[in-house]
Amino acid sequence: MNRLTILAFGTFLGATLPAAAQQEYGPWRMHEWMGWGWGGMWLGPLFMLVVLGLLVAFVVALARWFGGDRGSPSVTLRGAREILDERYARGEIDRDEYLKRRQDISAA
Repeated sequence: MNRLTILAFGTFLGATLPAAAQQEYGPWRMHEWMGWGWGGMWLGPLFMLVVLGLLVAFVVALARWFGGDRGSPSVTLRGAREILDERYARGEIDRDEYLKRRQDISAA
């Protein structure tokens, strides 16, 4: 090694070692430098859980949208007129009652 390399290396060590010895490097020191305090230690993981929950909800919504919701039975809503027609067809009510109730439904 020549003298210039040794001098440059010595200058580098002389400038950096005292500065590094004075600073305390630790896992909590970073948050103090950034001005977060202890809140950053809790908000980061909490935010990641929220993001993960949103991702899971998005995947479930996509699966239901593309796959269809086959688990729930289809509910058909029948109107009053359809129920009245079925009762008349089964013979539960006679013609006069059927006509009277059909007129009542039409008037409502």
